[in-house]
Amino acid sequence: MTSAIDRTSPLPFYYQLKQILLTEIRERDLAAGDRLPGDHELCATFDVSRTVVRQALAELETEGVIVRVKGRGTFVAPEKTAERLVQSLTGLYEDVAARGSHLRSEVRRQEVVPADEQIAAQLEIQPGSPVVVVERLRFVDDEPWVLATTYLPHDVAPGLVDDDLTDQSLYALLERRYDVHLTHGRRGVEAAVAGDALAADLAIKPGDPVLVLRSTSHAGDRPVEMFVAYHRGDRSRFEVTLSRTRPTDAQLEPLMRVTAP
Repeated sequence: MTSAIDRTSPLPFYYQLKQILLTEIRERDLAAGDRLPGDHELCATFDVSRTVVRQALAELETEGVIVRVKGRGTFVAPEKTAERLVQSLTGLYEDVAARGSHLRSEVRRQEVVPADEQIAAQLEIQPGSPVVVVERLRFVDDEPWVLATTYLPHDVAPGLVDDDLTDQSLYALLERRYDVHLTHGRRGVEAAVAGDALAADLAIKPGDPVLVLRSTSHAGDRPVEMFVAYHRGDRSRFEVTLSRTRPTDAQLEPLMRVTAP
């Protein structure tokens, strides 16, 4: 590292150190898992206090640039998959491909079963109706990322039980082979912790955070797919685009009555 703290600058030392480290990561093209200098080395190199170093590293960790592992050191953080799954009917396959990574699936289960009451209610079919269930452990660049279980009415895609879903998008397959075009849906995200079995599947520790995505998708008026997916909390983030609608006079009227003199 050749840059130095400018002691005549009005910028705080921690901020300058943070920018130096960001530049170092970018210009050296450091990859996820590459080690960065430790606290003591940074203090000596830049002649700053440990408080300055800790604040700079804390901000970088909060922003997801680095990870600090107790007893091991500071490392460049893995890039999280930016998923738009909660705001548009894209699948993980499309989101991963958009960032230039490769998604493959280890299909754990792919069979026709009778729908229980909960699945039947979500898909608006009779309990006991045949549904295709597909359970996949999904890998991004060969790292386990998501464990997902998907249910579809059997008549929507009757040949799906025999399709190879290792390296292809389910949504693209539904459109191309079965002429099923998703139009809208409802998705929710909640936080949870991994139990022993899920932790082993996702290569994380029991008790580590996971993000649970639950979804039901429609083709026109008919629900045609539902899934529950457990995403590693340290590898995924969900992005949502927000817009503000100007409140109507009717919505503002109660507030105006309260604030009127």
